[in-house]
Amino acid sequence: MAVRSGYIRSDVIAGDALHERPAELLQRLIRFDTTNPPGAERACVEWVASLLSAAGVEPKIVARDPERPSLVARLPGTGSAPGFLMQGHLDVVPAEGDWSHPPFSGDIADGYVWGRGALDMKGGVAMMLAAFLRAVAAGEQPAGDVVLCLLSDEEARGELGARFVVEEHPELLEGVRYAIGEFGGFSLDIVGRRFYPMMVAEKQLCVVRATVRGRAGHGSLPVRDAAMAQLGRLLSALNRRLPVHVTPVARSMIEAIASEVPAPAAVPLRGLLRPRITDLLLDRLGDRGAIFDPVLHNTASATIVRAGQSANVIPGEASVDIDCRLLPGFGPDDVLDELRARAGMDLEFDVLYSDPPGPAAPDMSLFPTLAAVLKELDAEARPVPLLFPAVSDGRFFARLGIQTYGFLPMQLPAELRFMELVHAPNERIPVDALEFGTTAMHRVLGRLGGA
Repeated sequence: MAVRSGYIRSDVIAGDALHERPAELLQRLIRFDTTNPPGAERACVEWVASLLSAAGVEPKIVARDPERPSLVARLPGTGSAPGFLMQGHLDVVPAEGDWSHPPFSGDIADGYVWGRGALDMKGGVAMMLAAFLRAVAAGEQPAGDVVLCLLSDEEARGELGARFVVEEHPELLEGVRYAIGEFGGFSLDIVGRRFYPMMVAEKQLCVVRATVRGRAGHGSLPVRDAAMAQLGRLLSALNRRLPVHVTPVARSMIEAIASEVPAPAAVPLRGLLRPRITDLLLDRLGDRGAIFDPVLHNTASATIVRAGQSANVIPGEASVDIDCRLLPGFGPDDVLDELRARAGMDLEFDVLYSDPPGPAAPDMSLFPTLAAVLKELDAEARPVPLLFPAVSDGRFFARLGIQTYGFLPMQLPAELRFMELVHAPNERIPVDALEFGTTAMHRVLGRLGGA
């Protein structure tokens, strides 16, 4: 994967300059229907590859499934700083529900680009691609190599995308130490203050199946404490929180927010860091504390129940699949112990899937640089670290020692709630937010040596 002609001429893409119009770039990305399943990212990847090739950068396309490829391109730096990765996914979730604008139209209306993926995460990809191409067009040589990696399959665990790239093509990421990707960098109004949470760590995914057994029998002859009754007790137990854990990254996140809000709001926030009263305070905070609940506990959500085959037969076995999300530093055995203790009963567990444990503490070296750029662009910005309660492709890159920061910068109107639009009808992003994010990312590329 080489840069043609040894160096990139600044006039190569001047004719189109699509990188100067990130909203139009996003429109074109949205118009590729990459709904996962089935994904079918190939056409979108090939279009991006043609855009890069026209700019003088020769991308590398890799794939386990030819219809589900990923793209990697590298802009050489001076070598005075570690490599820097910009990673994002091109697949989107299904566009269900009623939409004001067709979900794959990329319409611009009322100051927004509308469509599935506008926020998650073709909007972020448009910013990354535009920032990358701006650096190319200007003939810039950052302090470290800049690697652009656009991935398939993130919405279905990333097996065909990020995991494949990391496991089968780690050489494409050689020298990379830092990365930006989802989740974070967007503005969030808290008590009248404008925060920019940035993911510095994320939970790990662990899917387990719990099985209970009892005496089977005829439906007309009730069996006490049968498998179904045991399953009911287990499901009730899963409706209660697991034990509190104040990890270092959760402490940093909550203390950073508490330091920026008025005292009446800061006191209960700091109280969350006292495990004896954490759950009591979360109950009192209600919806206002929802963001903090999963970052202070391992979580376990029942998702699939299996039992019985006939309406007149009491089953002798029942099972439930449980989606567990583990805090940094915890592994499957830890959450299984917590589940047994919470259920108060003997359970048979099978671990169906488990991410390797992530680092117990994040590398915060690049955080000040990212925060400084946000403050330059928004005088009211309050950047804070975020422990992401879900998972992203960043967990795969962590296996190569790469620290990912959730940095998709968007200054959003206070009334626009990011999380209420992700995966929902009428997903949209302000046109101005796309330029804000592109400018922020481009500035970061010029400051890599300061990390």
